[in-house]
Formats: sequence, C-alpha cells, structure tokens
Amino acid sequence: MPHPDVPGAASAAGATADAPQPPASPSGALLERLFRVRERGSTPRTEALAGVSMFVAAAYAAVVVPGQLAKAGIPLGAATTAVLIAIALATLCMGLFANLPFVVAPGLGGVALLAVTIVGQDGVPWDAALGMVLWSGVAFLLLTALGIRDLITRMMPLNLKYAISGGLGLYIALIGFRDSGLVIAKPDSAALAVGDLSRPAGLLALGGLVVLTALATRKVPGAFLLTMALVTVVGIPLGVTELPDHLFGLPASPGPAVFHIDVLGALKPEYFPYIFAFFVSEFFSMTGTLLAVAGRAGLTDEHGNLPGVRRPFYVDSGAVIGGAALGAPSMTAYLESSAGADSGARTGLASAWAALGFAALLLVTPFATLIPSAATAPVLMYVGLTMLGALRNVDFKDPTDAVPAALTVATTLFFGNFGTGIAVGLAAHVLVKAVAGRFREIPWGLWIVLIPLGYYFSTLVP
Repeated sequence: MPHPDVPGAASAAGATADAPQPPASPSGALLERLFRVRERGSTPRTEALAGVSMFVAAAYAAVVVPGQLAKAGIPLGAATTAVLIAIALATLCMGLFANLPFVVAPGLGGVALLAVTIVGQDGVPWDAALGMVLWSGVAFLLLTALGIRDLITRMMPLNLKYAISGGLGLYIALIGFRDSGLVIAKPDSAALAVGDLSRPAGLLALGGLVVLTALATRKVPGAFLLTMALVTVVGIPLGVTELPDHLFGLPASPGPAVFHIDVLGALKPEYFPYIFAFFVSEFFSMTGTLLAVAGRAGLTDEHGNLPGVRRPFYVDSGAVIGGAALGAPSMTAYLESSAGADSGARTGLASAWAALGFAALLLVTPFATLIPSAATAPVLMYVGLTMLGALRNVDFKDPTDAVPAALTVATTLFFGNFGTGIAVGLAAHVLVKAVAGRFREIPWGLWIVLIPLGYYFSTLVP
C-alpha cells in the first residue's frame, strides 16, 4: 500500500503527483500546505465529495446518541447541541492536526454502556459516569504520550491487522442489514433472523445496494451521495423518509450538559471496572477502525501500520476528555469514515468538510432526521462487504495464524463489539503460538498486554 507521505499515492480518480498540474491558486496553495492534497494524489473536489459522504453516513449520530443520553437523564436538547459541537470540533481536529479522513463522534457502544448499563441498570449518577469516561481519556493520553499506544499498534501481528479489516467489514455490513430491517434479532433469543422482506425500507436498501454497486463499478464520482439521495427521495412517497415539520431553528442551550461532570466522584473503587471497560473497548475500537479505514484509503505501509499514528491518537485522547466535559461520551473514530475512504478521501480536508456539515446541523438539526436508515444502509453494506477482501491475505494454511484471525472476525459479531473482537484475537494469537511452541512469533509486549486483557474479560462475565 502507498505511504501517505510519498508523492504519487493512488487516489480513486487515478491521479498521480507527477502528472502535469496547473498552477495552484492562493486558496489551492493554502489547502496544499495544510492537507497535502495533491501530494497524496487527491483533489479538493474529491475530498469535498468524500467529506460530505462521511457526514451523511454518520449524521444519524446527531439523533441516536442524544436519544440514548436522554435515557440517562441528560436533557435531550442540551445533549443534541453538545454532541454536535463535540463531533464538529473533534472531526476538525482530526483533519487539521492528523490530516486524516475520519469522523470522530461518540461511539454507540460506549454511549450504551453509560446510558443503559451504568446509569440505567446500576443507578450510577450520569455526571459520575461522564467522569469515568474522562478518566479513560486521561489514560489514553498518558499511553499516547509515552508511546505505548503506537507500540501496541506496531506489535499487532499482520494477520490480525487483515482480520481486523475483515471483521470491521462484516460488522459494518451487519449494521446496514440491521438498520434496514433485512436482519432482525429474535425476541426470545439473541439469534439473528431474516426480517420482513416485503417492507419498503428493506427493499429500498437492497435496491440502493444494487445501484451503488453499479455506480461504483462505473467509477461514477459521488456514487455514495447519489445513492443516498436517490433512496431518500424515493422513500418519501413510500413512507420511509419522514419529512420534518421544519428544517431551521436555533439550537438548544448545551448548558445543562456542558461541564456537568463529577471528576472526583468517578474515582470510587467500585467504579474502576467501568473505567477499565470504557478504556479497553474504546482503545481497540479506535485502533482497529484507524488501521482498517486507513488501509482502505491506501494510507498504511506494507506492514499494515499507519505512519505518524501518534497524531490521531492524540486527537482521539483529547476528544474523549473534551467530549466527556461537554456531555458527549466515548468519542472515537467512526466506522462510517470508510464511506469517505471509498469515495477517494486521502487527507484531512475531507474531515474538515464533514465537520462543517455537523456544525451546520446546529441550525438545521431536523435535517438529520430526514435521511432514513434505509438510505445509509446500502453504503454500509457495500463498504462492509467489499472490506472482506482483506481476509485473502491471511495465511489460512497456518492454523496458528488462521484461528486467531477467524476468532477476531467471529467474536466481533458474537459480542457485537469491535474492540472485544480485537482483544480476543490478540489473546488467541499469544496463546495459540505459545502452545504450538512458536515463541519467536510472539512480540514480547503482547505478553504484558495479556494481563489487562485478562482483567477485561473477567468484567464481561455476568
């Protein structure tokens, strides 16, 4: 895969840095200094389209996350404004500081852990729960500053990095099938079943998948946006797209959510397992999403590593701390960023466009409800299914490589948590290689990682 700092990195449009280029305008020169768009083989137009694709694919967070936080007692209006501010700022920082195409927003797993489990079931005050998230971010920041996070990333075996991409792909595809109603969970068990295929939402999603595949095959620019727009419009007469009563309005005050955080109260000894759960899950989710999506964009090297990975880790750490202070917990790189990568995003300029979209939602918040899940589902299904191609690089002839890789993919789906899937894969790699007597293939640092992983697994036991 091409190095992101090497001129001539491939882009979706096939542009190369050594092709004749017209003189840059002052604004173009500024963009090049900030984002190195041409150097990475992209164009401002491609980055803009990709950024809008990322924004549209992830816009549901503006509705889903505040709804979950409201269950924890945070006022809905304040939560919505706080979440939009946090997403816009964190995504912009990812673009300007790390120069990478990612949307950074509250992770649904972490939000559910806070709202449903910690506050809803266990009765912990929500301001203390936000404090737990903040302390997990402090731990992220310390490990990043010490170089431990990027060390662990480099120590990840190459076969697991390929499995991470495949597991992420299946997980993304499952979200798309689930959001469109094509796949449902049986009410009497956790098993998945085929949904009602006669429902308009499912049929629209399947039709959108066919259209998107055709457009992508023909390399039509903005294929994701065109597909989502088409499904949204067609969904209006079918009752799938619900038109809001109004589109414009001033945002609610974020005051009831901002800085309502109990930093010291979160340090009670009985809360430590919660902090650790936030830490481990988001650590591996962020790492896996970063590597998988960056690889999708052609930004990783031949070893599956992302050069300069400490920069996005700093952004992630700061986003977790700042997001908790604002009332937007568990900020992380979003899986939907892969929509940008597949649209040709190679730089942080795409993140800047996505951040602008979330900032604009502050004035048109009802617009986020206009885009139905049936419109974003085809994008998630297409991107997820095509990411399975990374699994062909795993050496399935070697059981010590195949089993940990397969466990990474399988447990991601079984547990419904991408971070847990990676944790299982790492633990399996160490144990399987050790039992097989192939100790030289186990990086020394992974033996140390087993200790916190063992504790993390113990917290998953009811």
